[in-house]
Amino acid sequence: MPHAVTHRLAIATSSMVPGIHPDDAHLAATLRSLGIETVARVWNDPGVDWSRHDAVLMRSTWDYFKHYAAFAAWLEHLPVPTINDRRLLRWNGNKRYLLELAAQGIDIIPTQIASAADLRQTLAGMPGREVVVKPTISGTAWHTARGTVGDAAFDRKVAQLPEAFDYLVQPFVPEVVSEGEWSLLFFDGDYSHAVIKRPTAGDYRVQSEFGGSAEVVDPGATLIASAKRALSAVAALGHPDVAYARVDGVVSQGRFLLMELEMIEPFLHLGARPEAAERFARNLHKRLAAY
Repeated sequence: MPHAVTHRLAIATSSMVPGIHPDDAHLAATLRSLGIETVARVWNDPGVDWSRHDAVLMRSTWDYFKHYAAFAAWLEHLPVPTINDRRLLRWNGNKRYLLELAAQGIDIIPTQIASAADLRQTLAGMPGREVVVKPTISGTAWHTARGTVGDAAFDRKVAQLPEAFDYLVQPFVPEVVSEGEWSLLFFDGDYSHAVIKRPTAGDYRVQSEFGGSAEVVDPGATLIASAKRALSAVAALGHPDVAYARVDGVVSQGRFLLMELEMIEPFLHLGARPEAAERFARNLHKRLAAY
């Protein structure tokens, strides 16, 4: 029997997925059973009164990087706390954080950052190499170019990239295609579950929008330890309280190379692990009670 309502939690979504995403359905149902009123609210809907809620949980805000200035301003002016907190969300919004983590000793895919004006010069120092170029603020392969430096078709892709952005320049890691990309999920710093994501034949993008698939698997102690080290580095950088995180990486030549940390709106693969949704809901209940 559901408890009486004790807290009101806004689930921040987007016009892409304005309601509760099916992967989050059991999470929302469990929260309601714990007495937490859970309502989906589109993050940039001007008609939403956010002060009517006790906190905001980011979920399917999957267009935030396309409107990042507006998203950052919205975060700044929210009258209630966010889960994760807004300092962490702002830090995680720009993939420059990869270089900060590398400075903490975390193995990442080798990464350079270049403005659009400097991009050709940066690529000129990598002749004949297969690379991936993407904005530092991005998601779901948005404005991403993959190809071989010096190849005419790749040069044309690079020339078409927007001039307003800074870009990550990384070598393409073939194990993403041959072995798959790992996603390890953590709630309040504790390992929960993992999936391995694989692209469809002939592609390198693992996202479901491009035909990619995900399978729940046991990553083993070594990969879990590598992911935990990345979260420890985040704590060392001034963000010790992480309510939820997805640690994405690839195993290359025996090393787990961090690709990115998702702490804003990661797909959490809860549909395949209802017990993880329940555990996360209990954690959120404790957090709300502490506000």
